[in-house]
Amino acid sequence: MPLVLLASASERRRALMSEFFGIDGIELIFSTLEEAEPEPSARLEVCLQTEASCLQKARAAASEQGTRDNPSLELIVVSDTLVEDPDDSRVALGKPKDKMGAASTLIRLSGRRHKVWSSTAIMTRNGTGVEVGFGWQAKIWTDFSIVEFDEIGGQIMEDLIGSDSWIGKAGGYDLAGKAESFSRTIEGEDVTVLGFSTSAIEELRNMLV
Repeated sequence: MPLVLLASASERRRALMSEFFGIDGIELIFSTLEEAEPEPSARLEVCLQTEASCLQKARAAASEQGTRDNPSLELIVVSDTLVEDPDDSRVALGKPKDKMGAASTLIRLSGRRHKVWSSTAIMTRNGTGVEVGFGWQAKIWTDFSIVEFDEIGGQIMEDLIGSDSWIGKAGGYDLAGKAESFSRTIEGEDVTVLGFSTSAIEELRNMLV
């Protein structure tokens, strides 16, 4: 039975993977990377920041799994998502650290359109791609979607911040959660906004089905 690992703490990504790959003959497992997520850097375009972060996660996953004896593990998947500032393609709006940061980010996005970038790495043993250590190679796909926000009124903003729905979310919102009442994907796919490269998911389907 093929064993596939999603190395992510994101409950949204875990739910999506379970939905995508509820296939007989495939065992899907989850783990949380021990290494802290890299901080966004304004030195690169956000699309490149997302890819660099995804590659770093791939190396961390290879290192962590390389110390464990699990020969049945065939695939590892890691992913990273960043929200691009509407005014600057080099500024990534990451996960807010506190309520003030969440409010500031949401105010910046309110009534505007922005890009959301997701990079996803599929890692295989002794295959093709970038060498990430311990016999694992990673191939990375990157996609973006454009999300449009309505103006966020005072009561909605208060509810969002008070609900803690911004915690752990790039850009401080969850498209499939409380943000669905005032936001929508107008270009690209929802899955990219929710945490995966659409191209990578299609590749996984081709590999596993």
